[in-house]
Amino acid sequence: MIRIGVNIAAGLPATAYHLVDELAARARAVEDAGLDTVWLPQGYGFDTLTTYAALARETSRVELGASVVVVQPRHPRVLAAQALTVQAGSHGRLALGLGVSHPGLLEVYGVPFERPVAALRAHLDVLEPILDDRSVPGSSGVGSSATDTAVPGAEPRVPLLLGALGPVMLALAGERTSGTITFLSGPRTIGEHVVPRLSAAAAGEPRRIVVGVPVALTDEPERVRAEVAADYAAYARLPSYAAVLARDGFASPGDIAVVGDEAALAAGLAQYADAGATDLNVSPVGTAEERARTLAVLGELRARTGSTPASPVTVVPS
Repeated sequence: MIRIGVNIAAGLPATAYHLVDELAARARAVEDAGLDTVWLPQGYGFDTLTTYAALARETSRVELGASVVVVQPRHPRVLAAQALTVQAGSHGRLALGLGVSHPGLLEVYGVPFERPVAALRAHLDVLEPILDDRSVPGSSGVGSSATDTAVPGAEPRVPLLLGALGPVMLALAGERTSGTITFLSGPRTIGEHVVPRLSAAAAGEPRRIVVGVPVALTDEPERVRAEVAADYAAYARLPSYAAVLARDGFASPGDIAVVGDEAALAAGLAQYADAGATDLNVSPVGTAEERARTLAVLGELRARTGSTPASPVTVVPS
């Protein structure tokens, strides 16, 4: 059984609208469809964790996944306070994805893209103890104790996931977090690259593998693939994403889209489960009507697998 979540920022309208109200309506629709997780990316505009503080009051069951928050511009104590507050407000439904961005994208914050893995390790060295209700090793003075940083009601512990594709980042995800969030990664990359590296670093302990994939229930799959290719073209030019597309043998990001009728969607998504993915982060694509139909079909597919969300699977290194 694979968990199915939805990126509710996908296909936001270009015309004037109230962002938080729109995202709240989408989150409720995902929950009403019986799906497992709402996913929100962190871009240059709205703040994902602030948005989740609002969406936590608009939903009651669905997990709230951040995919992903870039760590370099945020002090880990600030991020810990945000995450613990959302965890308390949502009664334990936050999953916090962390990432390091890309060269050429991070610099807008005035932060150079240098030693990203070291930056993430240093961030985790502060963030993890606070999330664990412990004092940060080596810290002292006002604001440094576990009592000072605790947020009442922030239970259970906020699970951390890393946006990881390269071997070093996958090793860090397996060693120190609950798993990884991928993007533009096909079944071959998941099964032959992500799963073995993550599981080896985790020594066989369960880890989540969240796969971001565009999906559309449509009678015109080639049109939707062309739209995805155009919309994702800038991402495909980034070295890390270009590498995974090449590993899967895809000529363009449109090739990764799971599109077609209900049978095609079921078969395409099953490939990821067979490869070892535990979660899907679906970006509905196509027309507004196609996106609505896609959400309904995803709910039907999820219902067939049972009502209990899947736990991370244990993948034993080969």
